[in-house]
Amino acid sequence: MAFLNYHHLRYFWMIASEGSLTRAAQRLNVSASSLSVQLKALEDQLGQQLFERRGRALQLTEAGRIALGYAETMFRSGEELVSILKGLGRENRQVLRIGAVATLSRNFQLGILRPLISRPDVELVVRSGAFGDLLAQLEAHALDLVLANQPATIDLDADWQNTLVADQPVSLVGRPDDGTAPLDFPRDLARIPIVLPGSGSTIRTAFDSLLDEAGIRPIVLAEVDDMAMLRLIARESHAVTLVPPVVVIEELTAGVLVERCSLPQIKESFYAISRRRRFPNPLLREIAAAG
Repeated sequence: MAFLNYHHLRYFWMIASEGSLTRAAQRLNVSASSLSVQLKALEDQLGQQLFERRGRALQLTEAGRIALGYAETMFRSGEELVSILKGLGRENRQVLRIGAVATLSRNFQLGILRPLISRPDVELVVRSGAFGDLLAQLEAHALDLVLANQPATIDLDADWQNTLVADQPVSLVGRPDDGTAPLDFPRDLARIPIVLPGSGSTIRTAFDSLLDEAGIRPIVLAEVDDMAMLRLIARESHAVTLVPPVVVIEELTAGVLVERCSLPQIKESFYAISRRRRFPNPLLREIAAAG
């Protein structure tokens, strides 16, 4: 039975933390050549390359990201051993790192993550950002999954896996004191102001096409990229708002907003984007099932 050399693992962890073999050697007070030998010994034992060089920096490979996760778990276990003996024990947990496009509905994100939130054995790390930035982090193995309302483009350089987790209907909603009668879509939009998602969204593109075909020029009160802000403006303004009902589900349930018109011809699709990996995070299957 082969035993893992924990000194090698600690050296690997330090290199990963510093992103540089030279800086790690300085922190450990050893020579860079000696540290390189120790790293090579660990890679030989695991049968995997743990780093690849990008310019002057070292970047973790997929196997390196997996090894780092286990290393951090092992070192936490050592800390927990001390804590347990002092009566301050903690439970080990699996870590799932998720990136969510900043404009994505918080209610949708919560629905996807809900099965994992209450689990004591799972630690969720949720980061918000721009679509391209999150894909770059996914490619660098800093994220396990990206939630977005558009698929990633599959090409020779990036083998993304797009999983459709939900298709949400879209409606026009408004405050009840501004009228509850169904709208005559699209003709009423020639006189009733509207709040719209930003022009880069898929539902905005589909909506604009419908109005162009009907020859209607809408009275646009506001264009808002962020769904959380769109929700607030829908509550405060006297306009109707184009939005997936999931975004304003609490307001619809409480009667703060009412659905004025359903638009079944427009849907917003939500995707869970991952990389095709040899070592996928086992929690990804639960995310896909939640959709």
